[in-house]
Amino acid sequence: MSTVRTGPQIGLNVQILLLAFLAATVGLGVTGWVAGLAYGAVTCVALVRGLRHAGSVRLGPADWVTMGRGVLVGAVTALIADALIGGRPAPVALLVAMTAVALALDAVDGKVARRTGTTSALGARFDMEVDSFLVLGLSLYVAPAVGAWVLAIGLMRYVFLVSGWVLPWVDAQLPPRYWRKVVAAVQGVMLAVAAAQVLPGMLTTIMLLTALGLLVESFGRDVSWLWRHRQVRTVPALVVPAAPTVPSVPIGRRRAERVDERDLSASPVLSLR
Repeated sequence: MSTVRTGPQIGLNVQILLLAFLAATVGLGVTGWVAGLAYGAVTCVALVRGLRHAGSVRLGPADWVTMGRGVLVGAVTALIADALIGGRPAPVALLVAMTAVALALDAVDGKVARRTGTTSALGARFDMEVDSFLVLGLSLYVAPAVGAWVLAIGLMRYVFLVSGWVLPWVDAQLPPRYWRKVVAAVQGVMLAVAAAQVLPGMLTTIMLLTALGLLVESFGRDVSWLWRHRQVRTVPALVVPAAPTVPSVPIGRRRAERVDERDLSASPVLSLR
């Protein structure tokens, strides 16, 4: 077994063990098992492909931290799927606790990457996708109590991603911006508070509306930057080759040449040939 595969497969094995722990303690139905296993399998395959594409043979120290966060997100996903589709009551305290640990570790992997000098595009993308999926899952969980509009928080990242497939200028590389990371963390924290149901309904709605407003501002700024720096494709002009031109000879010169030809034909030298 190559080293490229061991890291992602270890993560998948840990994911299975955590799902088994949930099944043995708080209970996990078929829906939860399917959702958790699907999440773990997709994460494993995506990491293997990402490592091969990056030419890397192993996960970095920060990637292992992100892997731990991803395993917790897989467990949260299983509990949410079991509650929304399987109809089983969700263990709110455990769900919120695992979410809180995953959010706390979000501040760790970046520091580890910088201190060990192992920052990479794959690690940044892995971290972003884990954050995005956690936010999507929490949005789905709180939507029945708050309203379907809260799904915009979880879906906005994926709408932006699909837009890049349709509009090439949206798929360009964005400059790093710390505020983008702050806004992403705020979404997770506020959704976790909403999932814990510790605030009155009106305050929860106001809090999530604030989170949505911050997200719209962040994505709006990125879209504005991409629009201003888009590359306009120009259609090359059709160049028609010009017809060859015959150099013009002055009329006086033509007459002189004809006169010279007549004189040469009558010369004694030519008459001897």
